[in-house]
Amino acid sequence: MTSSEVLEKLLPSYKEYYDLITENVLPPFKAEAKFVSHVEQYFLVHAAKLSDIDSSEHIYFAAEENLSFEKLNELSKLAWEDGLKDVVPYYGHRNSDVSVIVFADNADEEVLKKCKKIKYSKSYKFMLHGWSSFKLVVVDLKSLKIVSNQQGAETKDFIKKFLKKCSL
Repeated sequence: MTSSEVLEKLLPSYKEYYDLITENVLPPFKAEAKFVSHVEQYFLVHAAKLSDIDSSEHIYFAAEENLSFEKLNELSKLAWEDGLKDVVPYYGHRNSDVSVIVFADNADEEVLKKCKKIKYSKSYKFMLHGWSSFKLVVVDLKSLKIVSNQQGAETKDFIKKFLKKCSL
């Protein structure tokens, strides 16, 4: 299976919890998924608001034939910048995470080693107004290796289960 075919099979699993965007996405990405959560807590009446909590995640999906470290760096930086452009930090902002999932038909060994070192993070007003973190997962379909940075470990586990289900 090619990287594009695997990505097409993965995308429906994100539809349940995310707003999936497959048209007019940021090039060179194939799809995007957005999740936004807003929670308010009150004490007896709406006028007695205890807290206001906003959390969001923006996921970018890419499918590449040959993935080099330069290309991965470019994808990561592009997603990070685009994912943070709509962040509005305030007292109720908890987090705004940006994730990149890349399926590659063939990835350089350098990519698999250095993927773990790609990190971005940002805090707003010493974390009083929330933070943003970056999750990265790379899947090399030729060797069936899945690597991630530290923040992307949970997504890596999900992708691993998905690939087992697809019999890859």
